Amino acid sequence: MPAVAAALLLSPLSAGPALAADGDSGKPKEPEPPARMSEIGGELLGRPGTQVRPGPGVPALPAKLTGRSWIVADAESGDVLAAHNAHWKLPPASTLKMLFADTLLPKFDKKQEHKVLRTELEGMGAGSSAVGIKEDLTYTVRDLWLGVFLRSGNDAVRVLAHKNGGIDKTVQEMQARAEELNALDTTVVSPDGYDAPHQFSSAYDLTLIARSGLQNADFREYCSTVSADFPGTWKTDKKTKKKKRETFTIQNTDRLLTGDYDLTPYQGVAGIKNGYTSKAGWTFTGVAQRGERVLLVTVMNPSSEEHNAVYKETAKLFDWGFKAAGKAEPVGTLVPPRGAEPTTGEAGGTDGARPE
Repeated sequence: MPAVAAALLLSPLSAGPALAADGDSGKPKEPEPPARMSEIGGELLGRPGTQVRPGPGVPALPAKLTGRSWIVADAESGDVLAAHNAHWKLPPASTLKMLFADTLLPKFDKKQEHKVLRTELEGMGAGSSAVGIKEDLTYTVRDLWLGVFLRSGNDAVRVLAHKNGGIDKTVQEMQARAEELNALDTTVVSPDGYDAPHQFSSAYDLTLIARSGLQNADFREYCSTVSADFPGTWKTDKKTKKKKRETFTIQNTDRLLTGDYDLTPYQGVAGIKNGYTSKAGWTFTGVAQRGERVLLVTVMNPSSEEHNAVYKETAKLFDWGFKAAGKAEPVGTLVPPRGAEPTTGEAGGTDGARPE
């Protein structure tokens, strides 16, 4: 597998349990992870709760982490430095678009043009995020991918899926790709991550998928792009009578990349993908680099009601990971795809590990 650090430096820029009412308070109980989960990547990763190995120089984990599931991993070695319910199957929301991109990006030249048909935009779920694609207009494949990564556009996903032969075919290929990556917690129903019955992934799987996607130069470019001009409609100049296609600016919705009023862009972050639905809550997988160290962090569905909680908790875990890297013994490993050689020794034994 090509080195992720070098890749970044080359870049241009079991079902989830239902909520139950608490008989004493009337408030909904927080769902609990299964007692045992997949042990892919190490036995500890199949345990519920927080897994970390204390040791000399290893800082304490951040306080007040509320994500139902999260993971901190070294993108190069595959070492999992700490994890919490890593294999809990949860709705992924638009982080599933990472798998969509990892599956389809190699198929189409980004300079190819595609004229959008009305039928390609049909069937989007109510309230879907969209970049603003219009029927009968032509877009390059690169335009469509920018719409997927920056605006999480379900319209762009559907157009690319139809270009690939249809929604069903694309879902089948995404499922096959997940299995090839050993992302076996993942079940694909909708290619855009829109809530669907029995559609799940896990923090572990999303991190595997992100690691794979980062091997592709176009994936790295799109996920790290802060803003871009997107094609709009054609307008006729009143004076010259010539037609000119207007453009409008789209901005990446990844707040660790772009910042927000209560959040500064994270040092060394190079994007990847965020998501939100009412069922999934906020989900996010990010990659950041400091020196030669590249870390991946995934956080799924924080219970905190603080604004930008998923990004703030991700930033805390990045901070911890950069301090702990090289000191913390791994609690598991990101396994290679099927047929690929491991990049590190198998990690994840139980000796000296502390579930919190």
